[in-house]
Amino acid sequence: MSRNPAKGTGTAKNLREIFTAALGCDDAKARKKLLEHECNGDDILREKVELLLEESTVVGDFLERPAVEDPTRGSTQVETMESPGEGPGDVIGPYRLIDLVGEGGGGSVYRVEQQDPVQRTVALKILKLGMDTRSVIRRFEIERQALAVMDHPHIAKVLDAGASPDGRPYFVMDLVEGEPITGYCDAHSLSVKSRVALLIKVCRAV
Repeated sequence: MSRNPAKGTGTAKNLREIFTAALGCDDAKARKKLLEHECNGDDILREKVELLLEESTVVGDFLERPAVEDPTRGSTQVETMESPGEGPGDVIGPYRLIDLVGEGGGGSVYRVEQQDPVQRTVALKILKLGMDTRSVIRRFEIERQALAVMDHPHIAKVLDAGASPDGRPYFVMDLVEGEPITGYCDAHSLSVKSRVALLIKVCRAV
């Protein structure tokens, strides 16, 4: 696709809105028509949207392994997982790792304490050691970019990004404490109508 040097001024908001609208298209023809109309000749903006759309089918979930119930404790905890490369107590940039809260095929998510410039507890996702191939890094970067342009009250926001001392990319998001949605519904004895209403909120975020 040729670039128009006079174009390319699309904002993150435009990118987010067009990307979201394109995801909702019924077929490739409708998506092409939407991109032509919304990008309005901005080749760079269109390339960014198309790249996000391409990678959206292969990018993994932010937390790709769910929490599991521990029948001996009566509470939800994350399954014990090995994560070579770093561990609790290690420091990456201004973040001190507390514990591992989730793990997927290419990345690990930690609860971390940020010390500078503010003190807070957040979530840090970092590419696993040994997974730093060109294609995996590209998908990780696309996931980071896709999440960064999202603006929804039910999607955790990206707060920071960087690289570990050995060069692996990471990004930092809001840490959202919670429980399985089914457990929440049961604990609050929600009716079918209330459960459906709650699920609609989830679907809108997705």
